[in-house]
Amino acid sequence: MELLFKYFTHFSDQQRTQFEALEKLYQEWNQQINVVSRKDINSLYEKHVLHSLAIAVSFKFPPGVEVIDIGTGGGFPGIPLAIFFPNVHFHLVDSIVKKIKVVEALRSSLGLDNVTSQAVRAEEITKRKFDFAVSRAVAPLKELWKWSLPLLKSGHNAVSENNEPVKTSDFNSGLICLKGGDLSREVEESKLHPHLIPISSLFEENYFSEKYILFVSCQTK
Repeated sequence: MELLFKYFTHFSDQQRTQFEALEKLYQEWNQQINVVSRKDINSLYEKHVLHSLAIAVSFKFPPGVEVIDIGTGGGFPGIPLAIFFPNVHFHLVDSIVKKIKVVEALRSSLGLDNVTSQAVRAEEITKRKFDFAVSRAVAPLKELWKWSLPLLKSGHNAVSENNEPVKTSDFNSGLICLKGGDLSREVEESKLHPHLIPISSLFEENYFSEKYILFVSCQTK
């Protein structure tokens, strides 16, 4: 938990309480359902929570926007982002029912009124549109974009904390995903032109040395 305070100093009392509660909640649920790797459960704040919050460092979601978390698993990156952005609505989806049950339990325990969840494949959602899609290495970029594009609105900007565009000229609605390793082949096969942000430029821990945020805009693919 102290690791979060290394990079974030402006949490409200409620946010602190919610972030502090994550460790116990995930440990309890992990004994029933393997939603976090057994070897990573003791590094929850570094490898899961802080990793998810790399998106919050790089993007500022304006209040009222809607974000879909595709393949959320046990709630990453959606749950940490929902705590960080209490005025943004997050819809967490996964095809595995038992994982969504964990997400629902976490939402209830943490009092996250800005979270909804659904046991469904992203490509089966046909009647809703979102401002942004987020995901954490659940599929190749080509597939993630194929699933995301029909779900995305257009015309919204993601801006940095000082209200300037984030590291590029203009970030519109689009897909924001967390990935690691050598992405050159995956990006080439996608035929997309994502903007890459090395997470090592945000957090100094060695774990993030080959971790990246990829952003594909609806307007500039």
